[in-house]
Amino acid sequence: MDTPRARTISPLGERELITLMALLMSLQAFGIDAMLPALGQMAGEMGAGGNDRQLVIGAYFLGAGIGAFFPGAFADRFGRRPVLAFGLVAYFVLSLACALVSDFWLLVGIRLVQGIACAGLSVVPAAIVRDHVGGDRMARLMSLIMMIFLLVPILAPAVGQGIMMVAGWRAIFVAMAVMAVLVGSWAWLRLPESLAEENRQEINIATILRNMGRALANRGAIGYVIGSALVFGSLFGFLNSSQQLIGEAFGMGDYFALVFGGAVLGMVAANFTNSRIVERFGARRVSHTALFGFILVAGLLYLSASQQPQRLWEFMVLIGLAMAMLGFVGANFSSIAMQPFYQIAGAASSAHTALRMSTGAVLGSFIGYLYDGTAQPLALAMLLCGLAALAVVLFSEGGRLFRRKQSALAD
Repeated sequence: MDTPRARTISPLGERELITLMALLMSLQAFGIDAMLPALGQMAGEMGAGGNDRQLVIGAYFLGAGIGAFFPGAFADRFGRRPVLAFGLVAYFVLSLACALVSDFWLLVGIRLVQGIACAGLSVVPAAIVRDHVGGDRMARLMSLIMMIFLLVPILAPAVGQGIMMVAGWRAIFVAMAVMAVLVGSWAWLRLPESLAEENRQEINIATILRNMGRALANRGAIGYVIGSALVFGSLFGFLNSSQQLIGEAFGMGDYFALVFGGAVLGMVAANFTNSRIVERFGARRVSHTALFGFILVAGLLYLSASQQPQRLWEFMVLIGLAMAMLGFVGANFSSIAMQPFYQIAGAASSAHTALRMSTGAVLGSFIGYLYDGTAQPLALAMLLCGLAALAVVLFSEGGRLFRRKQSALAD
């Protein structure tokens, strides 16, 4: 049943809550995408060769996946605000540490630790939203959050490139620290605690494992968690290799930020569209349709990449369409997976995010390391990941797609 608490958004108001959640999550995106134009210069200055430069991105992804196991349990016990505060402080301190190092492998190590320590910035916002709303309304709010969040991957490479031109790549890490102070101040002053007192969970290994086990053992949820891990693993593969693919293979180094931003723009448009239609058609119908669209576009991208030299405009159109399909998949899959877990939203968000991010990070790094100077390995990986995602979603849905289910707000 709905609870009175679940019927309201927050004293902030819906718009401010959406914007703040998006900005908290965007710190993670900025810490990845602002690095992309700098990878070549960073690797050259510190003597990293070949595809090793991708580890600056891959280590952060992997750390975020490993770290996501922990903040949800603490957020379910002590509240959402303390966990966010820890993540923001860690983001600030470790960003400055990255700005000071001169050894490439030490930088990779710090990035791994930073991903672990800051994982709460990805986990807690979804739990806060679930504290207030459920069902297709949660999918709508998550789509609006993702729409704002995705402006960062569009703008961050241009910001990173601009910072490099003025002050060098180390200043990008300083900019990350400044952003943590600004967003953290807003959250500290305006964000109320959303964890209901009756939903606080004890901190002990048995409770944590039991709650996470519930979140991962639910058949209706697990297919959507693994499915999103697979399709977003292919996205991570694109992020890892994008500087080499766009900047070097297509010879667009000077226009990398513009080309990369154009590729991601489809995700923004998709999330905006999703926020307008998901309550009418249902998260399952929209996301299942998008998953089939992703598989189709990935197949076309593979055919295009097989014709060498591939034309840039073909790549841009197809990768943009693939990103758009992921825009419909992401928020909806996440919302569907969270529906059964109102009372343990933090632990569920942790378990889901950890599995999604760690699987996606390993898969993305593997795909990135397959880079051979063309988009062919990426396209094939996207196609295979899409087909595998369809298989696990079919498992969760008992073999029947496009059904609309009414989800209760409470567990």
